[in-house]
Amino acid sequence: MKKLKYIDYYIFIPYIILSVIGILMVYSASSFVAVELQGKSATRYLILQSAFVFVGFFITMFVLMFKYKMLKNKQLMMAAVVVIIVMLIYLFLFGEKVNGAAGWLQVGSFGIQPAEFAKIVIIWYFAFIFSKKQKGIVHEFRQTITPPSIIFLVFLLLIVIQPDVGGAGILLVIGVVMIFASGISATLGIGLGVTGVGLILGVVELVKIYGTKIPFLEQYQYNRFLAFWNPFALSNNEGNQLVNSYFALRRGGIFGVGIGKSVQKTGYLPEPYTDFIMSILGEETGLIGILVVVSLFFFLILRIYLIGIRAKDAFGSLLCIGIATMLLVQGFINLGGVLGLLPISGVTFPFISYGGSSTLILTISIGLVLNVSATERIRAEEQLLESRKLENN
Repeated sequence: MKKLKYIDYYIFIPYIILSVIGILMVYSASSFVAVELQGKSATRYLILQSAFVFVGFFITMFVLMFKYKMLKNKQLMMAAVVVIIVMLIYLFLFGEKVNGAAGWLQVGSFGIQPAEFAKIVIIWYFAFIFSKKQKGIVHEFRQTITPPSIIFLVFLLLIVIQPDVGGAGILLVIGVVMIFASGISATLGIGLGVTGVGLILGVVELVKIYGTKIPFLEQYQYNRFLAFWNPFALSNNEGNQLVNSYFALRRGGIFGVGIGKSVQKTGYLPEPYTDFIMSILGEETGLIGILVVVSLFFFLILRIYLIGIRAKDAFGSLLCIGIATMLLVQGFINLGGVLGLLPISGVTFPFISYGGSSTLILTISIGLVLNVSATERIRAEEQLLESRKLENN
């Protein structure tokens, strides 16, 4: 409970504001779909998202007050790794495909996305391993990095074969950034970075040449690349989503048409309250609304990176860097898809898009960052008091 006095409001307040904006936008973007296409109440997704955020708030508080040393418990961390691997294997063997991917486990009337939980578990796992082997990473990089890389590749492969390329891409960037932040030499870091960019460009070129002949690349995923390369030529088919996203943003202009007055959410954009909620935000609140949300979002990310950089404890530092990277990459991929800068990947925008699994993971992540921040502040205060006692004596 002592940690509540040391809560970082530069994290907590943007998180609350973004969550409230998310509830409002989910209601606005989903009402037509709920009533006209699903035959449900207009407030169906409003109630669900509000419940997710409300429960998530208490989860954030619980994680904030969780004993910091328990986060470093190896048995607890490895149990989480095993549970996620088992869930992903179960999906591979028995998962039912929805929209081309077997990414959901049904628990009663609710669906759980193990790929979402895989992100925070990998961040936790890498933070634990790399914080314990700081010297080994510098002097014996290959031997130190091999065991955790094997587990990481198992996660990555099980997500790719769902197939969930967007989720796998986010996980890959998280892993690479955390390896960079773990203490490797600058030369090795630059070399790995250049290699990674080369591989991405190479994969895109292979997709252009071979299309669906590439293993694990489904037709609907290839269609997303086609739509990215030439959306208006395919506006009646593969490019329809991106073209309608453009229409929404163009119609919104600078100040928007007003909350609840979007046209593109009325059957034109297929996922107006998840993947394309930023398009609806742009249509209803204009460029101003998007800038407010993006500014709050990136302020939150920068603050988390700052906490990670300042943290004296290597575990807490890596934990924050991994979480900030997860948020940054997910936001970048979603906005990139909405603006036509990247192929559409099905990745949602953090805190704004509808989703139970994503909201849960985001609230756990914020709780972890607040925990690290509070612990660091308490330690700093205790050290200051101790030094003053020594001076007085």
